[in-house]
Amino acid sequence: MPTATDKALAMIAKHGGVIRTGEALARGIHPRTLYALRDNGTLIALARGLYRLADLPPVGDPDLALVAGRIPHGVICLISALAIHDLTTQIPHRVDVAIPRTARYPVYAGAPLTIYRFALASYRAGVTRHNVDGVNTKVYVAEKTLADCFKYRNKIGLDIFLEALDIYRHRPGVSMQTILEYARVNRVESRIRPYLEAKA
Repeated sequence: MPTATDKALAMIAKHGGVIRTGEALARGIHPRTLYALRDNGTLIALARGLYRLADLPPVGDPDLALVAGRIPHGVICLISALAIHDLTTQIPHRVDVAIPRTARYPVYAGAPLTIYRFALASYRAGVTRHNVDGVNTKVYVAEKTLADCFKYRNKIGLDIFLEALDIYRHRPGVSMQTILEYARVNRVESRIRPYLEAKA
């Protein structure tokens, strides 16, 4: 008969091998079992209240995994999202995270962050999910990311947007129209249009 430890491990594995304390408790894992797994090395604490199975492959991008685990309402955006979509040669030194304009600023010191406050319509548009080292991570789709990079071109640099757009346009299934639709949500449609038409 499965023990409490066996059940807990099966639950965590089913959850992708990464779990928050609150999620563990909600799924019926007793705190004593959770902390015993941590203390015996079966679970590794990524950050306070965030654990991953020790026998998982090494974390490829620990900063992204930490941020996704600790700021669940955040969406990976801008240069960090470009990197996920392989649309940049830049190596992100910080994790770019979008939160709703009215949300509380996250208190988090586990990784270098740049927080961007998006208007609600822009925050909600184009969100997809990627599995980053076992953590279900919210990130904007490529086309929304390009529209965001154009909107924030004065902060991140127009060259980053232009490079990403050039990489994107050589891929199968590109849609300049979709970028334009996200640019409309960001209220930069008329300003981005000449760049898209030049690359069409």
